This record gives sequence, structure tokens and C-alpha cells, in this order.
Amino acid sequence: MAIWMAGIDHNRASLDVRSVFSISAREMREAYAFFRERQEIEGCVLISTCNRMEIWLSVDERAQISPIELLCGYLKVDAEKYRGYFIERKYREAVRHLFRVASGLESRIVGEDQIVTQVGDALAAARSCDAADHTLEVLFRLAVTAGKQVKTETDLSTADQSVIHTALHVLEEQGISVKDKKCMVIGNGMMGRLSARTLQELGADVTVTIRQYHGKSVDVPPGCRRIDYEDRLKKLPECDFVVSATSSMNYTLKWDDVAALPIGHPIRMIDLAVPRDIERKIGELDWVTLYDIDSFHIDLKSEKVRANLEKAELILEEKEGEFYEWYEGRDLIPRIQRLKEAAGFDVTARLTAVMKQVPLEESGKQKLGQEIAGASSRMMNRLLFGMRAKLPDEVFKESLAAMEEVLSGL
Repeated sequence: MAIWMAGIDHNRASLDVRSVFSISAREMREAYAFFRERQEIEGCVLISTCNRMEIWLSVDERAQISPIELLCGYLKVDAEKYRGYFIERKYREAVRHLFRVASGLESRIVGEDQIVTQVGDALAAARSCDAADHTLEVLFRLAVTAGKQVKTETDLSTADQSVIHTALHVLEEQGISVKDKKCMVIGNGMMGRLSARTLQELGADVTVTIRQYHGKSVDVPPGCRRIDYEDRLKKLPECDFVVSATSSMNYTLKWDDVAALPIGHPIRMIDLAVPRDIERKIGELDWVTLYDIDSFHIDLKSEKVRANLEKAELILEEKEGEFYEWYEGRDLIPRIQRLKEAAGFDVTARLTAVMKQVPLEESGKQKLGQEIAGASSRMMNRLLFGMRAKLPDEVFKESLAAMEEVLSGL
């Protein structure tokens, strides 16, 4: 079995290119169905965030398959046109990459909080579509565990952990403040609510656009106003700042609509979505300054961050070792299980005559027999895994084969 991935991210591709490979939550089930049609694919997980798209495969080592062509085939785009934006990784290189991604070490904002949740959500989505096999299940679970440990035991931030925090921090360094400014946040999902709350905490006058879904009420952060999404263009002329953060595949602000508005004062627009929420051409208007998530970055020069990066690397090395220990010994687990069962059966059989003489009811004898078999199995388990920890792999495998031969002849 081979672990193989291909990914496109903010280091190699612009926002517009990354947008081509964005797969929404609603499209995931269809995508997984497409990938699982290939018989050589044992498991598949997709990671789709604003900064990256990655396809993870568990396949037979002899499989002739290209993750890039597979992904491009589903999206109906020319693989050769986009191949240069992708990086392919296999086995150890791939495993190393996933642990770094889950820990925030590959993020534009190093150590950012959301990525470990996104990796966990990617596994959950694949699991719900019956797409993740046992190998990817274990790999992703350990990567998430490593990411959480890095987050708990290190401090990789200089101050801010989210895109909106970083965006506003960068603007503040340029002398641009949101305090007492009128701001509109388009979108009331996780990123929209976070943006609204952050702006409000910094002293901005915040209005959030909302959509009513099936009659359900929608909460906005305390202190923020709300308007219907359809009224966003009416509100825009009053605003100093606009943040758009939706998962929509369509523009929330279009050139034709915005250019026609009677606005005579500067407006700064921050587009946090992938694909874009705000049509790029709007940035050409004299009174608009348009930012997207590629406009912001983090300074990695502080000694504090460097020290914590080293600590994070040690954590990842340990957790990766746990995965390799499982992965390289996974084919032995069924054999070990059979030996445990054989040992229990053999001990029980040898005690059959003795058990007949034990002064117990039949049900009591059965329970005692089960306890004896269980104890034998546990002792064999302790013996086998103790040997595995102490012996070189080849020696342990030879010992395992010898024990199988002995027990089979009993």
C-alpha cells in the first residue's frame, strides 16, 4: 500500500489559480464518488481550504495513477496547464507534509488556529462519504493529534492567529485603523462571525449581512447590527471598510453593481474568500483599495517563534514515529491476533479434563474457561508486542513465523 498526495497552495499558486481547484462542502460527496470509481484507490481524503487544495490517496504500490490528473479530470480542467503549480509527495515525504500542515507550519500565517480543525473536518467528510480507508484514517487522526499538541505546547504566533487578525494588524502597521469606522461584513459563517467580532472588539461600527435559511434565526456577534444580504449594496455607500468572507461560488460584489454607486470617499475592501467574493476589477476604482488573502503575511524572524518552531518539529518527529510504527507493522497485526486466539484455545483445551472436576455449575465453568482463555490471550499479547519492541524487525518476523509453525502443529 502506498500513500500518495498532490497539492496546490499559496506558496506556488495565486488566489485565482487556487480558486480553480476549490471544492465546496456541497460538492464533496460527488467528488469522492468520482474518485472511488477507480478500483486501485483504497482510500481518498480531500483538504480544501482558502490556502490549499490537496488530494490524498491510499493505493496499491503498483498502481499507475496520477493524483493531479485525477483531480483535474474531476474538475474538467487541463492537467498540463496546471501541473506546474502542484507538488506530488509519496510515503515519508507525504506523511511529513501532512503533520506540518496540521500543525500550522505550512500555513501562510504560521501556527494559525483553523488548519488543525480543517484537517480533522477533511477526514470526517471523507469518512461520511465512505472514502477514507484505515491507513488514511490512522494517518489523519495522528496528524490532528500532533497539531493539537503543537498548539497546546508551543506558541507560534507573534500576536495574531487568524487571517482577519493578521490583515487588520498589517493595516494598523500602515497607520490604518478601523476604530470608529463603519464596517460591513458580508457573510455570517465562521469566518464572517470571527471577522465581525474582531472588528467590533477593535472599536468599529459593524454591520453583518445575513441570509435566513429555512426560517431559522441567525446569530451575529454582540454589538453588531444586521441587514439582509440583499441590502448590501444599499449599505455600501455608508461604509469605510468591507470584509467579505463567504463560501459562495459567486461574487458577493460585482463590478457593474459597485461601479454604479454614488460613492465619493475611500473604501477598503478585504476579500477573505476562495474563490474570490469581490470581483477583482473593483480594485481599479479610484475610491477602492482591495485586499485579498495573498496581501498579508507574517514575520518569522523573532527568536521566540524560531525556538517554538524547533519545539514543534520535535513533537512532529515523535508523532510521525508513532505512525510509522503502526504502518510498517500493520500486516503483522492479523497474525498476532491469530496467535493470541490459538494460545487461548490451546490452554482451554488442555484444561478441559480439569474443568470437569471443578465443583461449579456449568455456567460458572464456562465463565472460568473464558477468563482463562482471556488471560492466555493477554499474556501472549504482552509477550509478542514486548518482543516486537525489543527485537530487530527481521528477527521478530522470524520469531513470529516460528511460533505460528509451533502452534499450528498443536
